[in-house]
Amino acid sequence: MTHPLDRPVWSALTSERQAPLAVGAGGALRLAPGYGVFAASMDQSPQGVAAIAALDQPEGMLATVEADPTPVPPGLRVLKAAVLSQMVLVELAPAKVRDIAIEPLTEADAPAMLALGTLTEPGSFFERTHRLGDFFGVKQDGRLLAMAGERLKPDGFTEVSGVCAHPDARGRGYAGALMRAVIERILARGETAFLHSYVDNAGAIALYHSLGFTIRAPMRMRMLTRGDLAQGQPGA
Repeated sequence: MTHPLDRPVWSALTSERQAPLAVGAGGALRLAPGYGVFAASMDQSPQGVAAIAALDQPEGMLATVEADPTPVPPGLRVLKAAVLSQMVLVELAPAKVRDIAIEPLTEADAPAMLALGTLTEPGSFFERTHRLGDFFGVKQDGRLLAMAGERLKPDGFTEVSGVCAHPDARGRGYAGALMRAVIERILARGETAFLHSYVDNAGAIALYHSLGFTIRAPMRMRMLTRGDLAQGQPGA
């Protein structure tokens, strides 16, 4: 049997927690529009791969994340392809003392979260992405400066995602502090935290190592579209 994180999207979309957010048919699923563009097929048979091409694309794209190479679904083309480092938390490192005020984010913060996610592109962020899990933020005078939260949730695992800071607030240690808040919530539920980073993002990977993550496996990410023109190139 393959590890559930070898196919994190399919594992999440068929999990107890996130199956209600999955839409599709014919052996392929995607996150409901507004939550994200991640999609996967039940298997890599020609029928399964073709089913991905039949999924709706109101955002103009779909994203796949797989450990093994997969064919491009017929009728779609690749907007962007990248290799990701998939990392899992082995043990949360001791906290460094920092005076950073962190607070849970709520539905009232949704417009600010979408604006920050759109500006910084920590990954595809849409109007309902914040509802995928718990998010925490740092504010100054009511302005959201940084955030981190949860995304894909295969059974027994939760992905740390949406980690970003406004360009005016970088270098202050917000990312690590916010990730710690998210991870502590994941560990309290008895789950394993994991995440994805571009394989060449040495700075981010160093931060994740310092928190206690280790690289598990390389993953292949694709942004796919059936359109003729690229509609931007969101990250993973």
